[in-house]
Amino acid sequence: MSSELLFSASRIGDVSFQNRLAVAPMTRVTASEEGIAGERMRAYYDDFARGGFALIITEGIYIDKAWSQTYAYQAGMVNDKQAAAWKTIADAVHLRGGKIFAQIQHSGALSQGNHYLEGTVGPSAVRPVGKQMAFYRGEGEYPVPRELTGSEIQDIIESFADAASRAVTDAGFDGIEIHGANGYLLDQFLTDDTNQRTDKWGGDTAARLALSLEVIKAIRNRVGKRIPVGIRISQGKVNDFFHKWAQGEEDARVVFSQLAASGIDYLHLTEFEAWKPAFEGNPASLVALARKYAPDLTIIANGNLHDPNRAVQVLNEGADMIALGRGALANHDWPHRVKYHQPLNAFNSSILAPIADIKDSEIPA
Repeated sequence: MSSELLFSASRIGDVSFQNRLAVAPMTRVTASEEGIAGERMRAYYDDFARGGFALIITEGIYIDKAWSQTYAYQAGMVNDKQAAAWKTIADAVHLRGGKIFAQIQHSGALSQGNHYLEGTVGPSAVRPVGKQMAFYRGEGEYPVPRELTGSEIQDIIESFADAASRAVTDAGFDGIEIHGANGYLLDQFLTDDTNQRTDKWGGDTAARLALSLEVIKAIRNRVGKRIPVGIRISQGKVNDFFHKWAQGEEDARVVFSQLAASGIDYLHLTEFEAWKPAFEGNPASLVALARKYAPDLTIIANGNLHDPNRAVQVLNEGADMIALGRGALANHDWPHRVKYHQPLNAFNSSILAPIADIKDSEIPA
């Protein structure tokens, strides 16, 4: 299958790209204890731009000095020093001709290391399934979170908007991605098992999506219409890998149609294998369902797409761009290698051990 489609121009809103290839957000816990990105992170992101990726989406960036931080040594966007550090990274990417979006997140009940406060919070006092991740310095079961109050939820919405504004105005990012996937706070609100609320933030699928919609609205009001705003959505979670939406395609219809009407510019969908059926007994992938129910949105697809043929297949099924995680880690120059028919390195999981920080081997000489 020809890879030429991967190298055609693309755009999200008013931002244009030289190809359809993005680096997916990957948590690398390499900032200072105070959440300040350093030279190692600058060199790491710069290398992806050097390697030909048109868009780089950052690792998740925490949004407040309350309960949003997910992991120790995660970078934040809550003060001038943090924003200035990220600006050096954005500037480096821009010098290579690339674009960079800031992914902003709140950990919710999955926090494993918070520099500011003890404890965790979530939509309901439900212990997350699974175990904390050792390569992010976690150990044992997740604690039971404290249920957020209505006023705290409003504070979180405002913190998302504050972080987005700081990322654009002070750090020079080209766009904003809201982390609504993988089991973190916004996904906890969307998921029926973890959201047992009886107020306006709980109930059916549409009601459980309400917090994400309010975050989108607040960010759009703050950054304006010209800055691309998107949201990452998944079924699986870092602590519940094979989770599926309970109502299958009907949930997909509700989620994607409401997000299409929310004012976002793009959806970033992540599945374990993006080309496979999203639900048992239904041949459609999550990408195909998103294209069906959000026909005008730009779609970024992520999930085991490091094989160029698979990537092209998913573009043909409705995606507009492809985001690579492990493929990008193994090949910072994946676009150049594929374009010029050079062999690809296989992903070596040892790069994430014992801690998933950026290793010397990932920094160019």
